[in-house]
Amino acid sequence: METSAEEQLIGPLLLARGTIDRSSALRADEQWLKRAWNDPSTRVLVIDNGHTLVRRNGDGVEAVLFGSADAPEGERFLLGLELGVAYFAVAAPLPGVPRGDLNGRVTVPISLSDTPEGEPVAAGLRQVGGLLGDRDAGLLVHAVALEAWHTTHGHCPRCGARTEVRAGGHIRVCPDDGSQHFPRVDPAVIMLVRDADDRCLLARGPQWPEGRLSILAGFVEPGESLENAVVREVAEEVGVTVVNPRYLGSQPWPFPRSLMLGFFADATTTALTPDAEEIAEARWYSREELAAALESGALRLPPPVSIARRLIETWYGDHLTGDW
Repeated sequence: METSAEEQLIGPLLLARGTIDRSSALRADEQWLKRAWNDPSTRVLVIDNGHTLVRRNGDGVEAVLFGSADAPEGERFLLGLELGVAYFAVAAPLPGVPRGDLNGRVTVPISLSDTPEGEPVAAGLRQVGGLLGDRDAGLLVHAVALEAWHTTHGHCPRCGARTEVRAGGHIRVCPDDGSQHFPRVDPAVIMLVRDADDRCLLARGPQWPEGRLSILAGFVEPGESLENAVVREVAEEVGVTVVNPRYLGSQPWPFPRSLMLGFFADATTTALTPDAEEIAEARWYSREELAAALESGALRLPPPVSIARRLIETWYGDHLTGDW
């Protein structure tokens, strides 16, 4: 199957947006960081277990940003600059939000449609990543990724000593052996597989309820190319042989630290033999079958914030309804 001229992503990758200059050259300048933090124009995003405060603003949704004097105490991460304004994140409990007892997660639900305009509510990326503007979406993705890394990498892997935050939150340094440790990103391929009849392959994992389907995905192994990972993962998960993997785009997925690399691939076999440990069911869908399954409610697709949804819609040729 030849690469189609129509293989251009429909709509933006909603977690790949952002307007902030990350200003990496300034991270090591401790004096500048202090001045920037104390600048009245500086804005701070508070992040707590992947959640932040948002509010309705007209027809849109915006992140609640604080001045540094009003921000709670916590580890600080420099997110970058825009038009001379510095943006930081602080890992701390969300102001005014009670904390739940389920692994420390914020349990206040978001219901923006029932929330008065301007009233802050707690929300995570899956809930509002696609509703935020470009600047706020980029800030939140960056902050969520950094918070997740700092939460799980507080000790030196060499000697076990408690590490210290440096470089505006982008390095942790061991005070005992001087080793530096950087945020980890795990590359994962996610691929829409289609056959010679231009059918799309959808599947679900055993942990998902019936009717909740997506495309295949898997982590890239050490010493492996992205293209080889596409071929291997499809063969391992459903027993299908694919060729001609084609890259379409990438999106951060900080749950907790993935980078999703989107591909199309062409199947040369169609018999499905799912790996029972990873795949509960898999099947081929024509466009007509997919539309009918969505209309009947028998099938639900990943939400628009995911790259999986964009790849499915790119194959389908239009936007679709039926979110998880």
